[in-house]
This record gives sequence, structure tokens and C-alpha cells, in this order.
Amino acid sequence: MRLHDAKRRWQDNVVRRVMEKAPERSAAFVTSSGIPLDAIYVPDDSADYEAKLGFPGEYPFTRGIQPTMYRSRFWTMRQYAGYATAEESNARYRFLLEQGQSGLSVAFDLPTQIGYDADDPMALGEVGKVGVSISSLRDMKQLFAGIPLDKVSTSMTINAPATVLLAMYIAVGKSQGVESAKLRGTVQNDILKEYIARGTYIYPPKASMRLITDLFAYCKTDVPHWNTISISGYHIREAGSTAAQEVAFTLANGIAYVQAAIDAGLDVDDFAPQLSFFFNAHNQFLEEVAKFRAARRLWAKIMRERFGAKDSKSWQLRFHTQTGGSTLTAQQPDNNIVRVALQAFAAVIGGTQSLHTNSKDEALALPTQEAVQIALRTQQIIAYETGVADTIDPLAGSYLIETLTDEIEARAQAYIDRIDEMGGAQQAIELGYVQGEIQDAAYVYQRAVEHGEQTIVGVNKFTVGKEPTPDLLRVDPSIEQSQRQRLAELRASRDNDKVNELRGRLDTAARGSENLMPLLVECVENDVTLGEVCHTLRVVFGEYRPEVSI
Repeated sequence: MRLHDAKRRWQDNVVRRVMEKAPERSAAFVTSSGIPLDAIYVPDDSADYEAKLGFPGEYPFTRGIQPTMYRSRFWTMRQYAGYATAEESNARYRFLLEQGQSGLSVAFDLPTQIGYDADDPMALGEVGKVGVSISSLRDMKQLFAGIPLDKVSTSMTINAPATVLLAMYIAVGKSQGVESAKLRGTVQNDILKEYIARGTYIYPPKASMRLITDLFAYCKTDVPHWNTISISGYHIREAGSTAAQEVAFTLANGIAYVQAAIDAGLDVDDFAPQLSFFFNAHNQFLEEVAKFRAARRLWAKIMRERFGAKDSKSWQLRFHTQTGGSTLTAQQPDNNIVRVALQAFAAVIGGTQSLHTNSKDEALALPTQEAVQIALRTQQIIAYETGVADTIDPLAGSYLIETLTDEIEARAQAYIDRIDEMGGAQQAIELGYVQGEIQDAAYVYQRAVEHGEQTIVGVNKFTVGKEPTPDLLRVDPSIEQSQRQRLAELRASRDNDKVNELRGRLDTAARGSENLMPLLVECVENDVTLGEVCHTLRVVFGEYRPEVSI
């Protein structure tokens, strides 16, 4: 206590006098989560090292989930990409692999994400715009043409129709002679955050959770190296949450998925090792490092103490990170290179398992090939030139980092406790509680920007006059017609009697309780399209319509 008393005296007698002479820095020093920051930090005499930190690869995994971390293997460098047609996206993937990318990450267009074929009236004007258009197995085969699926790990950002896209991926593997047991990758498959923050849902929660747990059970035996879900804080943060809220709401959703799988009859240690997470990396460097450490420790406690998991792999929070899209600015886009580098650096020091670095032009359009290459080189420079990967959890023991880790964990746990009192994440979402908390945080941040209390370089400070327009990637609108034509040819050449029979079987199965995954693989192998599968399930499950308060 004598050290803490000395610190208080120093702050009162020295720091305060100096700061009174620096009015330009007189604003409150707090993190994005509202955690007050002292001028300095000193050792905490009450700290229990073994209980709170331990060693890498050991419970509670604060310092990392592997004992060697990046000393034995770098994180997976996985650039999120996809646009226009399967052929064009395939060319981008080949380019990235040639440039040293170690995993693929697929972006799908909006119609694909919400279960519509490219020739559906609902898809008009959106085909290929924000990702690749996939309507059938033929599209999926073209997307991965010349890319051996037993040699790459593929992440697919797909949620409501995740079962259908995974079925297509399995079918592509079979066509290449690759057994499903050898496939590696991830489907996002996180519908709760769609209700909260993103909006690409199709079915009501109960039906959506059934599809998710069907996928869990199927992959346990048939695709054992596949991550069955990527429980996503990324979009929660993009919607405006704080760092502590990102951890809290993401793990609360994770609790809901674990409980749903247990309620469906699965043993926790049978599916938990295949769960993964997806976090954002924002600009407040030290808070972000602490956030990742706090999330790991809190999830380990939840799985061991709350759910009684016995397998240490079930306790491990494995996560992918993407740098903050909402932090990118259309003004002075070259500044985004610096933002992304610092965010990526925080993710690596925080112990991520894979990483996507945003391109400098993504506030303006889909990234150009040059911008993507710079983003990938950013990761490679961190890995090979900085030395930061040579030591595990290099900021551990920093008095500030440990304080922030504890504080974020405590604030996240308080949120989880409140959500438990409401009946769990699904109920808290339906009540609008989670959305309301995020909206409040986003409002506070936006007001700070507009009032100049939060500086955004090049936007509300250090601005310039008229800026030159950079070269941007534009999607050719004619690709929509070409996709329509491809679908017309498919429908004319396939066995439509078989398609109708399979859709009838899918209707019946969806009304029952059998696992739908084997039937979905059979459907796509017989050219039943994504839209046809999803329409069949819409008839059975209905569509989700959020209640709107006026």
C-alpha cells in the first residue's frame, strides 16, 4: 500500500501542477470503454500470477492458447476477398496465394448472404457488388478451381445459409477427391449477431439455432477439422460498441450457442473444441491488447466452471481478427495504412490465431489489387521484421496492461450477469437490450467526434483541401446478366424431377427433427440452387421480422 500511497501523492503534487499548464491535453483520459487511465501504473500487491495469468497453453490462457504461439508458426494471414463472379474472385485468390497468403477468406454478395439466387427479383442490382455471387455448386466449383482444398484453410463469412454453403464446399472437395475429414476452415454461422448488428438473417431464432446445432453435430464426425462457428464480436464493434461490450456480447452469444447445443443432446466436449471467435482490432492499441487477453481468460472460466467442460481444448478461445473497417476514412485514405498497421500489431501482440488487414481504399470501394497487396505486406512485415512474434505475450506484466485486462474482464462479466438475469442472449436481443447498449455507445462516440473531443486525423483535424480521387475497383454491372444466363442454362440442363424430389424431402425433413446436413449435401450435388434450398426452408420455418418500436 505504501507504493500506491506514494503514487497518489506524486499525482496530486506533481502531475496535476504540470497538467494545469497543458490545457490542450486537459480532456479526460479514458479508453473506448470509459475506463479511466492513470498517468502511471505500479505493481498490484494482491495479484495472483498463477491464477490470473499462468503460462501460454495452460489455463486460464490469458497469455495465449498455444505453449509456443508464433515461435513455432505464425498466425494465418487471411485476406477477406470476393467480388463479381466466381472466376474473378478465383483470380484474386490465386494472386493472394502467390503473394504469400496462408489461408482464404470468402466474401459473398448480399443476395447469397440472405439466400437468394442471382436471378431472383430480390437480387436485382446487388449481384456481385459486395462479394462473390454463388447460386449453385457450379459457381462454387469455379470459385475454387485449381485450388486444392486439402492444401488450404478457407473461412467463409456466411451466416443464415451457412449450412448450404458448407454443403457446397464439401461437395467441391469430393469432386476434387478430397474427403470431408481433410477439409479445414470456418463458417461464420453466427446468427445472433445478425439480429444484433448486421441484419443478414433469414429465419426466426429457433429455426436458426436448429440449423447451427445440426452443423455442429455433423462436423463432429464428418468434418472434424472444421470450425463450426465464428462467434463474432467484429460486427458488434462495427455497430459502435465499446471494447468491453464487444467481449461481453460476443461471449454471451457464445454461451447461448453452447447451451443450445447441449439442449440438442450434444456433449460439450464433443463440439466445443470446434468453436471459434472473431474480434475487431481498433485504434486504442493498449486497450485492444488487453481486450484479447481478457476474452481468453473469461471464456476459459465460462467453459470450465459454467459448462463443466473437461477437455482443455474446450476452454480455449481461438479467434480470428480483422482490423476495424469503421475506423477507415474516405479522407486521406493513405492514412488508413498506418491505422491498419497499428491495429494488426495489437492483434498479434494480443495473440490472434489468424488475421485480416483491411485495405486503404475500403472506405471508398472494394479494394484494388495494389491496396490488397499493401495490406498483406503489412502482416508480413510485422511477422518477419519486427521481432514481436519471437516472444509470447510480450506486454504481459505491464502494470497498465494487467489493469486493463482485469477491468475489461470485470465489465464484460457484469454485462453477462445482466444478460443471464434476462434469460440469456436471445431474450436480451429480443428485448432490444443489447442493441440499445450498442446504440448508446455509438452515440457517445459520434458526439465526441462531432464536438472535436475525439480526433480523427484528416476528418475533424489536420484536414487538407480537395483531394485527388484514387483509382477504385468497380464491379461491371453486366455480371448480373451473365449470372442469370448461367442459372438459366443450369435449370435447363439438370434433372428437374430429381430437384423437385429433393426439395420435397427437404420440406419433410425440416418439419421433423433429423439432421439436415447430409440432405443438404445431396441437394447441392444434384444442382438444387442456394435460393431453392432457402425458399424451401422459408416455407417451413418462416422469416424473421424484428419488432419495430414507434
